[in-house]
Amino acid sequence: MSQPVNRRDPLLQPWTLKHLTLRNRLMTTAHEPSYSEEGMPKARYRAYHAERAKGGIALTMTAGSALVSRDSPAAFGNLHAWDDRIVRWMSELTDECHGHGAAVMIQLTHLGRRTRWNTDDWFPVLSASRVREPAHRSHPKAVEEWDLERIADDYANAAARMQAAGLDGIELEAYGHFLDSFWSPATNLRDDEHGGSLDNRLRFTERVITAIRAAVGVDFIVGIRLVVDEQRDKGLTRDEGIAIAHRLKAGGGIDFFNVIRGHIDTDAALSNVIPVQGQPSAPHLDFAGEVRAETRFPVFHAARINDVATARHAIAEGRLDMVGMTRAHIADPHIAIKIAEGREHEIRPCVGATYCLDRIYEGLDAYCIHNASTGRELTLPHDTTPSDGQALRTVVVGAGPAGLEAARTLAERGHHVTVLEAASAAGGQLRLAARQQRRAELMGIVDWRLQRCAALGVDIRYNVVADECDVMAHAPDVVIVATGGVPDLELPLGGEELAVSSWDVLAGDVPSAERVLLFDDNGAHPGLQAAEVLAGSCTALELVTPERFFAPEIGGLNHVAYAAALEQADVAITINRRLLGIRRQGNQLAAIVGSDYTDRRDVRTVDQVVIERGTTPLDELYFALVPGSINGGEVDQQALLAGQAQTRVRNDAGAYCLFRIGDAVASRNVHAAVLDAVRVCRGL
Repeated sequence: MSQPVNRRDPLLQPWTLKHLTLRNRLMTTAHEPSYSEEGMPKARYRAYHAERAKGGIALTMTAGSALVSRDSPAAFGNLHAWDDRIVRWMSELTDECHGHGAAVMIQLTHLGRRTRWNTDDWFPVLSASRVREPAHRSHPKAVEEWDLERIADDYANAAARMQAAGLDGIELEAYGHFLDSFWSPATNLRDDEHGGSLDNRLRFTERVITAIRAAVGVDFIVGIRLVVDEQRDKGLTRDEGIAIAHRLKAGGGIDFFNVIRGHIDTDAALSNVIPVQGQPSAPHLDFAGEVRAETRFPVFHAARINDVATARHAIAEGRLDMVGMTRAHIADPHIAIKIAEGREHEIRPCVGATYCLDRIYEGLDAYCIHNASTGRELTLPHDTTPSDGQALRTVVVGAGPAGLEAARTLAERGHHVTVLEAASAAGGQLRLAARQQRRAELMGIVDWRLQRCAALGVDIRYNVVADECDVMAHAPDVVIVATGGVPDLELPLGGEELAVSSWDVLAGDVPSAERVLLFDDNGAHPGLQAAEVLAGSCTALELVTPERFFAPEIGGLNHVAYAAALEQADVAITINRRLLGIRRQGNQLAAIVGSDYTDRRDVRTVDQVVIERGTTPLDELYFALVPGSINGGEVDQQALLAGQAQTRVRNDAGAYCLFRIGDAVASRNVHAAVLDAVRVCRGL
């Protein structure tokens, strides 16, 4: 990227680390999107990082983390830095990113106890002492001297591989992993030369750094992402953390610090290190600035710095040398170039939903809640190219996430777009979810699309409950039905008319009741959010779910806030039970509860029953439009996946092509709705 330097913008100023000049102050910190194949960063992985390089970032830190030893089995699709084959793949990734002007580094680690033993080679998990990590539930072996000899060599060999691949440097990981298990009094219970005093607890880290320097020399950049304050009982204190930082600086083997505050061995603790929506923005930024001031050493940092204004402040006020905007770049990999070109207002916002990381921690690959191209760079480019055909007259019915994304994409393709929305405002189900203050940032998904649609000339008409005549009045070439769904309340034994939906609760349309049963047969945000709202108003709430564990569609980071709210209100959570039906019982309701495992049935006497079972498609308009369409609503799935035009013809006399997307097809989530819209509309 040829990037003009704005002398008034701190974020765009170059900065030199050792011999390496970085073109601006923006970076992504190490994270593992789980795009690896056999532990290698092949084409998909490479394309993900190359997109950030094309977008103008100065430094992309790969892996989160790459594994230096075979007995550190992957927990999040980690790269295998212990395997010589990685040199080729990292070399290709580095060359491509360098070609776009970005520097490349990689984070190296031995996961220690932060993984599971029953995978890969089934070696025992290692740590400084036999202190179990709750998050991964493994019982670690207390490491022996022969383990330390081997692992120190593994670090050195992994670093040499990265140097051979042409990377600009490496970063060691020392928070919640193997190295810092020696640092922390909470995890180091040893009474040998590696336990007790700070000198002893740092002994192995210094041994690793010495081995790495012997392998790569003095010029290769080596940094460390380190916890400076664990913020927990018996953990590493701020004073000890600062002392460690001073010692590492004095040792001469480390070139920068990437500062972490907190600990990550439980979901609740992790959410303070990696905050989600509803939590403070950049909560540890000032602390990182204190570390920089006290050590007078280069400092990087990332922890929910998700907007440009905060990032700019971090650099302008001298808090950081490099500012990590990792989730922000998952939402929009082109932040730097948009700032440089005066298009800051076009940056797609990170809304803090943390759908990306929750997927990773559930063993899935990372996707942004509202950027369908992230992780799909090879098949779904971030930039929408204009159509090379004639401009089409298109009608989109519905202005929820699916409809707005369809409208935006069609307009960027150069088509004429009219949106018909039944409500008085856009947003659909997201508008309901965002009514709760903790999740208000979700409206950024809607607001960004409204802004882009306005700039692109999209005509949005509200308070139009569209029927077939309303659509045909526009003589459309293409109709996109994005009408969403309505709550599905159906019960096997009936009585659903006596219940209310989670939507009713979130909208504030139902009076408060003393005793409430909430049946969640969806396990996603709507039921949990309704429970959180109810917990603050009712006397007794029981959440009943047929799942074998609580809220399976909610990842660990988002789980924390719900769990805290429900525990604070003493909500009863019942798993393995299913609401079968409801009947009146005087002025109250009798909720019939059974299970999938026995014929036993119980009756709960309550004042209110709330049901969350996802949605059923609002598809009457779609089926009314099918007979007059060219394609009968059919989607050519192969063409869809290939980004090619939809050309199926089922009716030669048809007047328009017809597609439905989002919850108008089936009950899913925001990401699915956005993906539907992009894939269909880019092929028109």
